[in-house]
Amino acid sequence: MEEHKNLSFICGLEAYKKHCFAEGMSVSTVRNKAYNITFFFRWCLAEGVYSLSAVTKALAEQYKAYLAAYVSPHTKRPLKKSTRRKLVSDLRVLFVDLTYLEYFDANPLQQLRLPKSPRPMVTALLSEEEVHRVMNETKALGVKGLRDRAILECYYATAGRRKEIGQLTLEDIKFDKDQVLIVNGKGDKTRYTPLAKRPASWLKAYYQHVRPKLACLKSGTTFFIDNYGLPFRTHQLSALVKKYLVKAGIHVGAACNAFRHSAATHMLENGADIREIQEYLGHADLSTTQVYVHVTQTQLKKVYNRTHPAARKGPIKKQDIAQYLR
Repeated sequence: MEEHKNLSFICGLEAYKKHCFAEGMSVSTVRNKAYNITFFFRWCLAEGVYSLSAVTKALAEQYKAYLAAYVSPHTKRPLKKSTRRKLVSDLRVLFVDLTYLEYFDANPLQQLRLPKSPRPMVTALLSEEEVHRVMNETKALGVKGLRDRAILECYYATAGRRKEIGQLTLEDIKFDKDQVLIVNGKGDKTRYTPLAKRPASWLKAYYQHVRPKLACLKSGTTFFIDNYGLPFRTHQLSALVKKYLVKAGIHVGAACNAFRHSAATHMLENGADIREIQEYLGHADLSTTQVYVHVTQTQLKKVYNRTHPAARKGPIKKQDIAQYLR
């Protein structure tokens, strides 16, 4: 271990990134991890700590306290609890893996606890009526509106993430099998998702009548292309979906994900099993899918209304209140 006695931040981070890629992590995942770890490095330098070898649990606890009091210079707000947890989690994993790679005899952050963070809640939700209202707003835009309708239908039908739908190719749309192949989704995972007859017909109409009019040499095999025949960039897709939400008088955050969240919630409300939803959404961990159960609670409501004594009685009458107001 003598050669690692004064492991610098740069060398440690490069070794860690190389290990992450060897483990099969995506470029975006490694980039995000490196960004969070670098945040810790900058704090260390300001505190007079210049190498990973000097990091201790006590120092990491000071860092946690710093994060708890930190106010973002951009938003002028404290960090979200989930952000603080992710920053500390990525730091802790860095030391786990560097210890595994034998840069340390023992992990100095082995006992470091993560900050508590509330379970995330899904808030960007549309009712079934709102979904159709948004889609109907595309009618006024003619040919390009047909393309936009196909995009909205695809988001809702497949519950795909913003980037996943943007990078679909001609070969990924399996019209003969009523399926969409989502390649290299989050965490580089690939999955098939069903495609119902109605959205399939919208996608086919776009493919036959609109895409040929927009396509150019730079279109490649990308399925959805913009007004210039180029593959959509992610921010363009957000702007497109947001435009129709606003036109329909609906104001929610995470425009593209509103359709993803709504699709999963509507399926749960109609009796889908949580593990089926996990596969549908491409979640690696069932706990990630559980947030939708907290939104719907459909089965709980049914049981509650059937079994709770208070639910078997109707609302109070005016004379019931009058007795208290005499």
